[in-house]
Amino acid sequence: MHRNHELYEYLMKNSWEMTEDWYKQVDDPDPNSLYSTTDEHIINTLKEQNQDYFKRLHKIFIEQEEVFLKEFEEWTIELAKDQKHLDTAVHYVVREFNKTQEVYISYLQKFYKENQDKVKLEQFFLWLEIVRKTFQLSIYIYMEEAQKNTSKQIAAQKEMINELSSPVIMLQNNVGLLPLIGDIDTARAKLILENTLTQCASLDVQYLCIDLSGVAIIDTMVAHEIFQLINALKLLGITSTLSGIRPEIAQTAIQLGLDFNSVRTTASLANSLAAFNQ
Repeated sequence: MHRNHELYEYLMKNSWEMTEDWYKQVDDPDPNSLYSTTDEHIINTLKEQNQDYFKRLHKIFIEQEEVFLKEFEEWTIELAKDQKHLDTAVHYVVREFNKTQEVYISYLQKFYKENQDKVKLEQFFLWLEIVRKTFQLSIYIYMEEAQKNTSKQIAAQKEMINELSSPVIMLQNNVGLLPLIGDIDTARAKLILENTLTQCASLDVQYLCIDLSGVAIIDTMVAHEIFQLINALKLLGITSTLSGIRPEIAQTAIQLGLDFNSVRTTASLANSLAAFNQ
């Protein structure tokens, strides 16, 4: 039986000292790590989180295992959502989990040495095994949840970038400008089509200049999506023009057999805007 109320009381009594012992070991020169901070407020928050971790971990010695694990898992998941921890490389956080484990085990050893007349060696080894397993569980849960939250952030950022990468800029006389910049793959081309149609409809665009001067490469699939965009714009009653096609893109288009004859093109954005303003 691993539960021991006397051990629990001993650990609770020494919780803050345990946290201070842990923080004395923190020595992180990496400025990108949460643990390198000199901000007193952040340091105090770290200590409070560590203290809370200890207090929750102590309960393993007085609660039923199922109850303890449920609450402990929920707390670890919440820790993984902390933005400052998310901004810190996972291996730094795992390192601090391991340091915290070392401190915790040192206090188990102290308790055992002070109570050898009441605690059997087998029970002490059982405590060590349970604590190590719980720390490993903490690390596993944290890494899993941190990965989920990081993936969500990356997906949200990618979506925002995609939305911002195809902005329709409203000019005068119902003329809109769609400046395309950077590499365009098929997925981004589809997003451009969807976003452009929505923005043109909401902005009441009648003429749209699609400028490709910032695009270095276009393949057949991307060209197809651009043609689809132009045809969809035509169905909305919007006249569109392609401008700024680079010589290398024009050469590639000929080699790939891409037909731009049905699309109105101009050499530059200035020419395109001048044509709409006539």
